[in-house]
Amino acid sequence: MKINKKNKKDLEFYIETLNYYKYSDSTISNYSFYLIEFLNKINKYSYNITANDFDRYLKEYNFSSTSKQNIVISSIKFYYDNILKKKYKKVDFKRPRKEKKIPKIIDNSILINNISNIKNLKHKAILSLGYLCGLRVSEVVNLKIVDIDSKRMILNINNSKGNKDRIVPINIFLLELLRKYYKNYKPNIYLFNGQIKETYSKTSCNKLIKKYIGEKYTYHQLRHSYATFLLESGIDIRIIQKLLGHENSKTTEIYTHVSNNIIKKIQLPKIT
Repeated sequence: MKINKKNKKDLEFYIETLNYYKYSDSTISNYSFYLIEFLNKINKYSYNITANDFDRYLKEYNFSSTSKQNIVISSIKFYYDNILKKKYKKVDFKRPRKEKKIPKIIDNSILINNISNIKNLKHKAILSLGYLCGLRVSEVVNLKIVDIDSKRMILNINNSKGNKDRIVPINIFLLELLRKYYKNYKPNIYLFNGQIKETYSKTSCNKLIKKYIGEKYTYHQLRHSYATFLLESGIDIRIIQKLLGHENSKTTEIYTHVSNNIIKKIQLPKIT
C-alpha cells in the first residue's frame, strides 16, 4: 500500500521507532499497514492532525473482528504516543472487551499418523517442530542450525514473542529426523531455507498443515495440541507455561478447558 508523500517521513520514523523498541517484523509490518490506511484516509500533514481525526476514524472504522480492532488501535496509538508527541486533547483509545475463546486442538492420533506418513523430510520436520515442541510458526522459520543443542537435547528459542528467550526439550525421534533432513538439504544458517528468501515463509508452513493434516487446521493449532498433550500427561502447568514462553500463567490455564483428562475427572451428581 502506498502512502501520501506528505507523510512518508512520518512512516519512516515510525518504522525506525518500532525497530528501536524491538517489535517483531510481523508486528512492524501490520502496524505500518494500518498506519498508512489511517494517514491516507485523514490526508493531512502530521502537524495538522487533531484529536477529533483520531476519534472519528476509530469510531467509523468497520472492524471485522476484535483482534483486528486491537491491532488497528495499537498501531495508531503508537503513532500518537511516540511519533506526534503533541499535547492534543486526550484521544479515547478504548479497547473492546477481550474475547475468551477456547483454543482448538487437533486429535493426537491424527497428528501422529499423518506426520509419521510424510515422505518429504523438510515438510515432516517443520510440522514435527510445531507438534513436538509447541513452537510458533515465526519461531520455526527463524530457527537456526546453531539453536539445536544435541548434547543437552534442547532447542534454544531466541528473541521470540516479547523478545524473550527460552529452551524446549526435544526427543530422539525429532533429533534423528532433523539430522536426516540436514544431511539431505544442507541448509546454511537457518534450519529451513525458502526457495527465494533466506528463510522459509510462515505462509508455506500453514500450507503444509492444510496439505498433510486437513484444510480446516492452522499451524498454530499444533502448539495448542502440544500444550494440551503435556497437560494431559500430568506436566505441571507452570512448566508448560515456561515451555510455551507465556508471561502470564492465566494464558496457559486456558488449556485446562480443552483437556479431556481433566473433563473426565469431573464427577456429576447421580440422579435416580
